[in-house]
Amino acid sequence: MRPDPGEVLHFSEDPTIERFVPHVAPTSRVAEPYVWAVGPDRCPDYWFPRACPRAMAWTGPRTTAEDAARIVGAGCGERVHAIEYGWLKPMLGAELYAYRFAAAAFTPIGDPPHAMVSTTPVTPLGPPERVGDLVELHERAGIQVRLLDSLWPFWDEVIASSLEFSGIRMRNARR
Repeated sequence: MRPDPGEVLHFSEDPTIERFVPHVAPTSRVAEPYVWAVGPDRCPDYWFPRACPRAMAWTGPRTTAEDAARIVGAGCGERVHAIEYGWLKPMLGAELYAYRFAAAAFTPIGDPPHAMVSTTPVTPLGPPERVGDLVELHERAGIQVRLLDSLWPFWDEVIASSLEFSGIRMRNARR
């Protein structure tokens, strides 16, 4: 599930939202109210239940072959998403929806940009679309899903490596 050209997506477990109004998310590191969305490159970061902690790593221009083989795995593609065993059933049963928006209403945020934000209310281009089987979506995208007892040892390796990475809802990960 990726946006069409000129679009961005917002993923939600709520299929009833008709209008998105900027707000400060409780987990946000910024104080400005935004409506958040993502472009095609960052959509896989959100193919999970909302509260699911995930540690994600992928190869980039500065990634060494050693780090890619050690963390992603030899012959395993260019990207790995790790979750904890306790989140497998919620992931398999998640009902996730994608809302499409005109990209023109959004601006990039972050350095490098990792999301798109709007400071004004936005209305989806149409009804939300059911995303479907999240594990199958990862498989079709060539992204491995790794199951771990705890994300923290993996995360420590990832952030010390030459890989690009993102960690979402890590506060929900087991210690």
